[in-house]
Amino acid sequence: MTPEWWRWVASRDSLTARLVAAGGHRAFRVRLLDQRLGRPRRDEALALGLPLGRLAWLREVALCLDERPWVMARSVVPLDGLHGQRLDRLGERSLGSWLFRQPDLARGPLEVAADPAFFPAASGPWARRSVFRHRRFAVLVQECFLDTMTDDLGLPSR
Repeated sequence: MTPEWWRWVASRDSLTARLVAAGGHRAFRVRLLDQRLGRPRRDEALALGLPLGRLAWLREVALCLDERPWVMARSVVPLDGLHGQRLDRLGERSLGSWLFRQPDLARGPLEVAADPAFFPAASGPWARRSVFRHRRFAVLVQECFLDTMTDDLGLPSR
């Protein structure tokens, strides 16, 4: 992985804040693609320690600059961990805008992949995921960096 990509993929701070800063004058937008109760994929359930087949809150968004998607993100939250959090009200606000305001937020290890396995239709050089924990709340956040981001920022293809 090139140093330019390492700075994006290995960062542990707010991806939303990084995208806004990198976008400069471009308008940032979270485009809500899907939000519902559903069954996580096997790998997602295992990452969260969730029994297979258990329902979870699922959310998919595109993080866009000037309406061009730069990152696709999928979040999975076990229902028993919501504890009154009304994440369904986020709408087109980023989950990170809530997560990174939590004073006791802990982020687990990053898993990095050279393909966007959780977004089969997406095309991009890198994907990553990690589990965030805040008290008894846990969320698996999966992000795929898209080719449009690569092109717009002049990043290497890999």
